[in-house]
Amino acid sequence: MIIKNNSTRLIVTLSFLLILPYVQKQWFNLYLFNVNNISFYSILYYLSGIICPSLITLNSLNNFTDYKFNNYKINSKNIIKGKALFFLVAITLIFLSYLITDYLYINFDLITNIFLEGIKFQELDILHFSFYIFFIAILLIIRKSRLLFKKLILVNFILISFSIWYLQINNINIDNQLHIYKYYALDNMNLINVFILATLEISYFIWSFLSYKTNLSDWIIHIPQEEDLTPILKIFSFYFFIIIYYLMLA
Repeated sequence: MIIKNNSTRLIVTLSFLLILPYVQKQWFNLYLFNVNNISFYSILYYLSGIICPSLITLNSLNNFTDYKFNNYKINSKNIIKGKALFFLVAITLIFLSYLITDYLYINFDLITNIFLEGIKFQELDILHFSFYIFFIAILLIIRKSRLLFKKLILVNFILISFSIWYLQINNINIDNQLHIYKYYALDNMNLINVFILATLEISYFIWSFLSYKTNLSDWIIHIPQEEDLTPILKIFSFYFFIIIYYLMLA
């Protein structure tokens, strides 16, 4: 029954995401007929920009935040320990900390350039950037801090999404030197925002697995089984449809 309910909810959510861009475009066309005045359709169009980011945030908070993994009997054939575990932990932790630091900086850079034009947010130098990465890495080792950072990431995503939506509905062009444009392979800020969040989701999942319960204190983890990797498939599936949504909206 639970599986059936989850499948039904997923189908409804994905169907809604595929229909929403067409509805938003219709609201936008109706809004253009009365662009100089506030109308019912202009309000609908303005508010529609919060639907998808809110849906992403709620889904991530409920399904991709506090992971539980199965406990397996440890044997020498299916464990990771020693130097291999050290490199795996170090790479994952540093990469996740880097992404969080960079993502937070993108938000500050966007907000100061859009809403606080008189204030120039200085580019972080390597020393300060490394300090923030190191500081966040230490906090991510603690479970409560890790959960707090996940919520902070989602708040950051919402703020960036709203900033981008504000730019789009007001047809505002911004300086292409903004930090978000360092991801120069894409020119769609919504897609950049979603790709960064999806990468954070995957990195956060891997770190949650590595640091689960006493893994780090015991300095030994089991090789992930098929059921342990199910959340990764869910992350890919969910964000695949989110990307389709933003491509249809563009």
